[in-house]
Amino acid sequence: MASKKSVTWRAKSVTWGTKKPHARAMTVTRASCARHKVSSGSVTADSPRVLALVPARGGSKGIPRKNLQLLGGQPLVVHAVAAARAARRVSRVLCSTEDAEIADIARAAGAEVPFLRPAELAQDASEDWPVFKHALDWLMRNEAWAPDVVVNLRPTSPMRTPSHVDAAIQLLLDTGADSVKAICLARQHPHKMWMRQPNGRIEPYLKTPFRAARGPDVPRAQLEDVYWQNGVVDVTRREVILGQGVMIGQRVAGLVTALEDSIDIDTPLDLALAELLYARRMAAQAGPTR
Repeated sequence: MASKKSVTWRAKSVTWGTKKPHARAMTVTRASCARHKVSSGSVTADSPRVLALVPARGGSKGIPRKNLQLLGGQPLVVHAVAAARAARRVSRVLCSTEDAEIADIARAAGAEVPFLRPAELAQDASEDWPVFKHALDWLMRNEAWAPDVVVNLRPTSPMRTPSHVDAAIQLLLDTGADSVKAICLARQHPHKMWMRQPNGRIEPYLKTPFRAARGPDVPRAQLEDVYWQNGVVDVTRREVILGQGVMIGQRVAGLVTALEDSIDIDTPLDLALAELLYARRMAAQAGPTR
């Protein structure tokens, strides 16, 4: 059942402050990426065709109608569309959904919704690749249009900004990587993780020589940094999706985002945290009150 908030929402703009572009984005890349030039002859640093696709199905297990939940008075899908539309390097913004209400809201926010996604591609177990292939095939078949670069903007990462999107696209072009994934420092280290057995016993998740020698209670400062893929933005070349049948290629560059920008909403607790961080961001942009 749709929440009452999603039914009563009215379109209004989502805005960002006047921060310098990419001020909060850092990059970490695999060493091999820097040795490769842009792999597609059609992709240039000046004018690649960039499709930002917002995948937003109607169902959700953790939070009912999750993509229509409100953050700062706006549905999550609207935050994704607004970030894409404000990004300088994005050519087109398209929302893929099987849900008529989400389609209407995405259109009102400025996204193209030229089709409704087949229901079989909007199940709990549906993966990204068939959804993106369906959209790319539809655009080629009906419009004879193909992007060079495809951006995946999940509505469940509403703290992203247009500068994250632009920085990820630029990183793809600068490194020649197949794909870019947004990452952030993991809050929990796998060195301290366990796997629970059916009999109730737990075993270390990692079985490295260092873990065996030192045990679980090692100070965090002595552990290597580990990064979590946070869903803020993924960027991939079209030929990787269609030619290799995957969403992320072999040569991957990482766009490091701040922890407070890296919320991935899957539970009510995630949404509550996002509301707190979003309110803090808006207050900071508004400046001190008099």
